[in-house]
Amino acid sequence: MLILVRHGRTNANAQALLQGHVNHPLDEVGVDQARRVARVLNDLYPEARVISSPLLRARQTAETISTSVSIDERFIELNYGDFDELALTDVSPEIWEQWRSDENFRPPQGETLHELDIRVHAALQDLSAEARTQDVIVVTHVSPIKSAMTWALGGDASMSWRCTLDRASITRVAIGPRGPSLTGFNDTAHLQEK
Repeated sequence: MLILVRHGRTNANAQALLQGHVNHPLDEVGVDQARRVARVLNDLYPEARVISSPLLRARQTAETISTSVSIDERFIELNYGDFDELALTDVSPEIWEQWRSDENFRPPQGETLHELDIRVHAALQDLSAEARTQDVIVVTHVSPIKSAMTWALGGDASMSWRCTLDRASITRVAIGPRGPSLTGFNDTAHLQEK
C-alpha cells in the first residue's frame, strides 16, 4: 500500500499563501497535526518505510512518524517560481483560469503541472513493486498527492483542480496485479479526535 500524507500546517498555509519550494517549518498547529497523523499511521502501518520530500515542513512531519526517513526529491512541491509566497487572492482571475485550463501553464520561473506529473508518476512507478508487498508512507505536498491521485485513476492534471486536499490528510493507493487503485483520499478523521 502507498500511503501519501500531506505535511502539517505552516504559517504560510495559515495565511493562504502559495508555498512551493520555500522552506518553511511547521507552525504550532502543524506540529500537533503531525503528531496526530503519526499516531494513526504508526498504529495502522507499524512496519512501513517512510519517504519524504526534501522540504522542511514535510521532513518534520515524516520525522514525527519515523526516525528512519528517506528523502526523494521527486516528491517536492510544485515550483511556483515568482508566485511563491504570493497570497492566493493576489493571483489574478485570468491567471487562475489559464492555469486551470492548461497543464503546460508555467508560473514565471516555475514548473508546469505536466512536468510535476512526469516526476511524481515516475517516483510512484518506482515504488509500485515494493508497495505491492510492503506499506510505504510518502510525506509530501498538495500537488504531488493530487498527481498521485490522477496516476491511480488514470486521469490527467486537470483533475487536480477538482478536489481539495487538507493539511495532514492521508491518501491511500493500493497496488495490485492490475495496477494502482485509489482506496482513500483526503482522510482527516485523525485530526478530529481529542
